[in-house]
Amino acid sequence: MAGGLAAGARIADGVRRSLDPKVIPLQRTIGGIVTGCVSLPLAAAVAVLWVVAGPPPGVVAGLVSVWSAITVGLGWWLYRWPVLHHRYASYAVHPDGIEIRKGVIWRQAISVARSRVQHTDVSQGPLERKYGLGTLGIYTAGTDHAKVSLDGLEHDTALRIRDHLLPPAGDDAV
Repeated sequence: MAGGLAAGARIADGVRRSLDPKVIPLQRTIGGIVTGCVSLPLAAAVAVLWVVAGPPPGVVAGLVSVWSAITVGLGWWLYRWPVLHHRYASYAVHPDGIEIRKGVIWRQAISVARSRVQHTDVSQGPLERKYGLGTLGIYTAGTDHAKVSLDGLEHDTALRIRDHLLPPAGDDAV
């Protein structure tokens, strides 16, 4: 299973894994929605300006060119970015915690010791559900990285990591 774990695989084996490749089409879908949400109001503004102010044809052509450049540039960037994000995001689950690496320009390596985990959750938005993905949220004590999120996991893998990070039954340190 690409990006995820085979059903019988041990979750805390320390192997560095990439996010599920289905995160790329998920993020491209989100990018298309964002591009539409930015492009349509800009197109409406250009149309309103043209109708109300009646600018000369050269100004309209310039505004349409700017609108086209913004739409195409944003669309291209939001189509290409998910591949870069996927390339530089990974995680490794160890018996004593998890290490998450992410970031294309500003890279982060976050290690969370299992003993510091207060609670975890796995969430799925409607688009994540469509792609069978989930987001693992890990909550720890402290201020820096008090919540660490790992998105782009296969939902079952996120549940298995969540279960691994929780303390064993009857081991309540509080």
